[in-house]
Amino acid sequence: MGFGILTLLAVAYSLCKGEMNISFAKIPGILLHGKGSMEYTILKNIRLPRIYVGLSIGGALSIAGVILQGIYRNPLVEPYTLGISGGAALAVAFIIVSGLDLSLGAFMLPVFGFIGALVPVFLVYFLSVRHGKLLTQNMVLIGVMISFIASSGMIFLMSTATNENLHSIVFWVMGSLDETNGNLIVISVFISLFGLLASYLFIHPLNALRLGEDKARHLGVNTDVSIKFLFIIASLLTGMCVSVAGVIGFVGLIIPQFIRLIVGSDFRILLISSFLAGGSFLVFCDTIARTIIAPNELPIGVITGILGGLAFIIMLIHTGQKQKFI
Repeated sequence: MGFGILTLLAVAYSLCKGEMNISFAKIPGILLHGKGSMEYTILKNIRLPRIYVGLSIGGALSIAGVILQGIYRNPLVEPYTLGISGGAALAVAFIIVSGLDLSLGAFMLPVFGFIGALVPVFLVYFLSVRHGKLLTQNMVLIGVMISFIASSGMIFLMSTATNENLHSIVFWVMGSLDETNGNLIVISVFISLFGLLASYLFIHPLNALRLGEDKARHLGVNTDVSIKFLFIIASLLTGMCVSVAGVIGFVGLIIPQFIRLIVGSDFRILLISSFLAGGSFLVFCDTIARTIIAPNELPIGVITGILGGLAFIIMLIHTGQKQKFI
């Protein structure tokens, strides 16, 4: 209930604040009877789409973070640890530098971003399989190495890019919720909700994995199959997020950390709470990003990085010890 109220407050704040402030009391009337007015256009075509994207992307990143932290039993793992963001950024940078986004259409950016996000996922998975068994600890190490390789490729492409292309690459890499394609917005909402529902099918395995893979097997959990499906869900969610909004860091790391401190480690509560909190956090950050230096807009990754980093430091100082995962 509390996180639902938090989501409503974040949505209300985002609707009201911007280069043109709109009173919350007037918003229902504007949306119902104000068609054709400037306020209606701003709400309908700018702020509401960004809210839809923010809720879906923030929720999906948080769910992916919860799942991956549950698989690895490591609260420092996040959706981008496995090289997903690096692969997506490298693919998008290649499309921009080569000019294919202009010849094939801007829709190619999210398509190639999604493809680039999934390639490291398959590499990490297949390179981590030994004698038919998935070695989860190897996945993290391989993912980190893939991130380094992708980062080097990014630097090479950026060094050959024009100033205009360089600006496009940097802004996309830092993330933005400025998505106007209605189909992409619908897809992002659908996939995020699907990921939430699918993750609830693995509540028992996730709770059992808190005790370790060996003990989970003794409890009757097929850990190999469960980890494979959970890994696929988290990867699809992350790939969707990167392809639609670019690389937005810290959401999948910080939100599960804080929510776990508040509601505990029971995944029945942790999943939905993280989904709502992640969406609220990203909508709030987006509102700051588009208003703090208005009429210009900051990449949302700048805001999530600053707020997330500060919050993480404060959390460590406050707890005074390593957070217990179980």
